[in-house]
Amino acid sequence: MFTETLRALRPTAVLLLLVTLVTGLLYPAAIAGIAQVVLPVQANGSILSDAHGNPIGSALIAQNFTGPRYLHPRPSAAGKDGYDASSSSATNLAPGSKDLRDAIAKRVTTARAEGMTGDLPADLVTTSASGLDPDLSPEAAFLQAPRIAKARGLDVAKVKSLIAEQTEQPVLGIIGEPHVNVLLFNRQLDMLSATTSGK
Repeated sequence: MFTETLRALRPTAVLLLLVTLVTGLLYPAAIAGIAQVVLPVQANGSILSDAHGNPIGSALIAQNFTGPRYLHPRPSAAGKDGYDASSSSATNLAPGSKDLRDAIAKRVTTARAEGMTGDLPADLVTTSASGLDPDLSPEAAFLQAPRIAKARGLDVAKVKSLIAEQTEQPVLGIIGEPHVNVLLFNRQLDMLSATTSGK
């Protein structure tokens, strides 16, 4: 009886081991290897480096740029102070929440103090579901152009032109929304300022 049970279980155990080996080891290793060859930057986290080769961040994860010289990212609720990649989260506050209304009102006040006028895009005053959204809408970026231009001594038209250049369009014209990657844009700003100051 015991021998017959073992004989009946053997194919199941072999199949389990085989499926585990294929789906848990071989397939992931093959995909990782292909990704390293075909898309090495993306496979390694889309890490950006400065002129000296030092990593400055990932194009996929928001950082908190607060200085007037930089494009500010979407607000974050990830972690105690926000922008904590190990604590990705949203506020989960209901639309009628007083805390949510107060947070939005505070961000609107800050935006007005920075000179932004007119309607403010939602991504300037609300957090994303992950709290780590690396992108902004072009409208949110354009509203920050006067502050950036003043802080860097640049022409506003030049900053707006750079925003337009850095705006990524939807994939195939239909998947996603136009957006500006904040880290990539700020990197371009620093390169532009370095070139301008070098003249």
